[in-house]
Amino acid sequence: MSTEKNPEEFYAKLKGRLEETTAKWPLDYLYKFIVPSDNQKIAEIEAIFDNMGAVINTKASSKGTYTSVSIHVKMENPDAVIDKYKEVSVVEGVISL
Repeated sequence: MSTEKNPEEFYAKLKGRLEETTAKWPLDYLYKFIVPSDNQKIAEIEAIFDNMGAVINTKASSKGTYTSVSIHVKMENPDAVIDKYKEVSVVEGVISL
């Protein structure tokens, strides 16, 4: 999920897809991110979802260069989902999937 070219267009399309494919909110949503293996960067992502009841799993790549971060969390609506993507996007080197 790349937002580099036009972030606002990307988020508008994502919101449309979430509204079209999801009939009932709130729901459990799965976020997936790839981040350079740096404990501080991983902690930044985890802090964004702090106090939300999120279940966070991390897994290092085979060479240990990157870490995947999977987050299962109950989200209230498409706007809340997008707000979290925007918050995470400020973490240096993060890739949203």
